[in-house]
Amino acid sequence: MRIRELAIPGAYEMTPQQHGDPRGVFLEWYRAERIAESVGHPLQLAQCNTSVSARGVLRGVHFADVPPGQAKYVTCTAGAGLDVMVDIRVGSATFGQWDAVRLDTVDRRAVYVGEGLGHAFLALEDGTAITYLLSEAYAPEREHGVHPLDPALGLPWPADVSLVLSAKDQEAPTLEEARLAGVLPSYDACQAYATELAARVRDTA
Repeated sequence: MRIRELAIPGAYEMTPQQHGDPRGVFLEWYRAERIAESVGHPLQLAQCNTSVSARGVLRGVHFADVPPGQAKYVTCTAGAGLDVMVDIRVGSATFGQWDAVRLDTVDRRAVYVGEGLGHAFLALEDGTAITYLLSEAYAPEREHGVHPLDPALGLPWPADVSLVLSAKDQEAPTLEEARLAGVLPSYDACQAYATELAARVRDTA
């Protein structure tokens, strides 16, 4: 597995080594110790989700209060999609910037989205299935969103895809509106929580 940190600190792309023969393909799409080495602490598994979407369905930009936030390990098991990570951490040197990775069943990449980052996904084919490993269970009182079509963000949605958003995502604030409302996580809080998670590992070693 090759691991590459993306342009947004705290986000990583994982490209597995695929072993193919006449029977099909085998690969490791998740290795806990490799993730821990890159991130600085293990991904505590609390919940696993799968979404299946028609072409054009856009989910996000979603994030959760930090602490504890909600780290995500995301891969595509059918179809193809564009996964986008946004730095919404107030005080971060890359605040308001984004990076994107195509997830599909060809390269079979995965992405790690650290606590405090915004996350969105666009299905590029009908029947696109996305699997999420989550560090925290869903807690609606801690969940928030930023509008994925915020022109200030300029996220890279393809022009030839008709976008379909949920009512909740359509009503989400812009990044600046979310900042003014005080709902965005701070970079310092995210860093402090990451340090706490790493310390927990040392204390139990």
